[in-house]
Amino acid sequence: MAVVIPDETLYAAHLTAAELKQELAVLLFERDRLTLMQAAELAEMRPIPFQHLLASRGISPHYDVPELDRDIATLRQLGML
Repeated sequence: MAVVIPDETLYAAHLTAAELKQELAVLLFERDRLTLMQAAELAEMRPIPFQHLLASRGISPHYDVPELDRDIATLRQLGML
């Protein structure tokens, strides 16, 4: 789906198209509507730089105990723990 934002709107908001995508991605991630990977993709950024963007805004990555347990299990399967 394509969304068309008039240039005048971007100009009024003092944003480039890339910055608008980042703002939308941050907002949707912060509201738990997108995962980190989905938000990074929307922002057209790699995950680590997107995490840096979140950190610069004081937004922590959503990482809960079940995710930690899955990561630990994966590390064990890989022989890294």
